[in-house]
Amino acid sequence: MSASGGTKAIVAALLANLSIAVAKFVAFLFSGSSSMLAESVHSVADSGNQGLLLLGGRKARREATPQHPFGYGRERYIYAFLVSIVLFSVGGMFAVYEGYEKIHDPHEIEAWYWPVGVLAFAIIAEAFSFRTAIKESNALRGRLSWSQFVRRAKAPELPVVLLEDLGALVGLVLALGGVGLALLTGNGVWDGIGTLCIGVLLIVIAIVLAAETKSLLLGEAAGVEDIEKIKAATVDGDTVTRIIHMRTLHLGPEELLVAAKIAVEGNDTADEVASAINAAEERIRAAVPIARVIYLEPDIYSEAEAAAGSDPAATPGGPGTGH
Repeated sequence: MSASGGTKAIVAALLANLSIAVAKFVAFLFSGSSSMLAESVHSVADSGNQGLLLLGGRKARREATPQHPFGYGRERYIYAFLVSIVLFSVGGMFAVYEGYEKIHDPHEIEAWYWPVGVLAFAIIAEAFSFRTAIKESNALRGRLSWSQFVRRAKAPELPVVLLEDLGALVGLVLALGGVGLALLTGNGVWDGIGTLCIGVLLIVIAIVLAAETKSLLLGEAAGVEDIEKIKAATVDGDTVTRIIHMRTLHLGPEELLVAAKIAVEGNDTADEVASAINAAEERIRAAVPIARVIYLEPDIYSEAEAAAGSDPAATPGGPGTGH
């Protein structure tokens, strides 16, 4: 997996969650806190999620085959989508169920120092993981806000780790609040309420992740900046006079397909057109290195066909059009 895949952030999150999961489960055994049980299951689910992200990155590196000529870059999207399902089912739904049970059948928390101590340790460990994810993300997000980065990032790993770590930190605060109120009031219902809130939080995060990774699985175009770079690199003002229409598609986080119909002069020879196309492809790859699959079709410019170029449902030059 490339550096943009956030491998360092994933490994940091994996190590933090494994250590936290063990500590939380021990605290649950000694205290009987449902918040601790929900949080330990949450950390186990998060550890599995980081494993899925690493596995997806490894599978995505496979070479293209005749059956999959564009390679396996989208494996990373598939495994990120699986993460959202695991977070929803194993993390969120379990916590909601456990919180409901604890509210209906509350009991006192025993050995309170176990859950409080573990939660303090977990907050420190998760904060370290979250800091690593933020540092890795800052190198990529540029001037984008955090919400824009999560929505527009083509590599799914960093947004997944960011949201997981944010959810974990908020969940730990909720768990600490539930345990604290249960200890202060002597009413175990508060522990159940904290657990229920953790479950709702995880479900919301899982839905956001599912929506974003679904969009990537369906196929997203290049970012606005990359599209402008490709347009500028394609036209040389001599043989290639303009772009009639263009489509881009991410085959994976670091592999972009570019398909365009370009305008050439009617009196250009076949050799001149072929040389211009080869030169345009070289310029595009230099401007946007992830543009690895490029198809340029020469045509004679038509005002009528160009007018439909921005409509994804219309394909200028296709069946039923003039060229």
